[in-house]
Amino acid sequence: MSTQNRRLKVIQAGTTHEHATGKYNSLKILPDTYELLGYVDDLDIMDTPRNSNVLHKTYETGKRFTMEEALALPDLDAVIVEVPNLELVKTGMLFAEKGIPMHLDKPAGENVEDYEALLNVCRKKNLPLQMGYMYRGNPALSFVREMIREKVVGEIFDASLDMNHGYGNASYHEYIAKFRGGLMFNLGCHLIDFVFSAMGEPEKITPFASSVPGHPESFRNNMLAVLEYPNAFVKITACSGDSAGTEHRRWIFAGTNGYIHVCPPERFDGKEVVVELSLKQDCKGIPQGKHLFRFPPQRDRYAPMLQEFAEIVRGEKKNPYTYEHDLSVHKATLAASGLIVWEK
Repeated sequence: MSTQNRRLKVIQAGTTHEHATGKYNSLKILPDTYELLGYVDDLDIMDTPRNSNVLHKTYETGKRFTMEEALALPDLDAVIVEVPNLELVKTGMLFAEKGIPMHLDKPAGENVEDYEALLNVCRKKNLPLQMGYMYRGNPALSFVREMIREKVVGEIFDASLDMNHGYGNASYHEYIAKFRGGLMFNLGCHLIDFVFSAMGEPEKITPFASSVPGHPESFRNNMLAVLEYPNAFVKITACSGDSAGTEHRRWIFAGTNGYIHVCPPERFDGKEVVVELSLKQDCKGIPQGKHLFRFPPQRDRYAPMLQEFAEIVRGEKKNPYTYEHDLSVHKATLAASGLIVWEK
């Protein structure tokens, strides 16, 4: 059935992924785009590591489906897969085999083979798949990416990006410790997705794993990965020992014609996201000197990417991220987490 000029019938498969509640609320604020049929509660059917063991109140007004019922829904246009991290790829495959376009949250499992098999099914069926890397819909960071791609700051030779935070409690740290790749596996993928889209693949990835002082070494919640390019180093950190929530997150790109600085890269407190750009020489219509580009407060982190997902499903827009890009990001995430060796 054609999806043109009508709302897409969508269901959310999963309720306990760290982004699940946010995605469900984002679907709710897009009533002209999506007909939200309901959700599949994963609490009773999956026992792999999850950060939440209760059903959030946001689902109280929604209709609950079993996974079997969701897979059998007639005329289902798309699915939002939000099950626990280690169940994402397996659940995505169930819908891919049914030919259902999907938004799949991160990370894409602890091995390459299962995710590659999912991508191959999607490729054969020409099936839209959008990965849930959370910065893809961020207008300030889209601007930063274009400044790098267009070499406004020249050739990048040094960069630092972090996913550090101070949220969570003892149970959160224990949750992260259950992943072999630690916090880099859970959060670093967002940064790698951005770096790859802006700078391409590195020559080498070197991981470093430690723990926040006072935590067992096995927690792996203080992690660093260095991505080496022919003339550049990109340092990615993921640490849960920050003194704040996420407001200290900082991205810096230094190039031969200047630098870019963003801190924090996103915010939802009504304040602007500010991108600082400094140029040695005029470039692409931007004069020499220091400039502050201000982006309006974000209403919602996920709504822009889910709106784009609808356009991709309808065939109105080509997915800007290829299957090959997504596979490379996943391989790099595993390498940055110390689980595999990176091969370009």
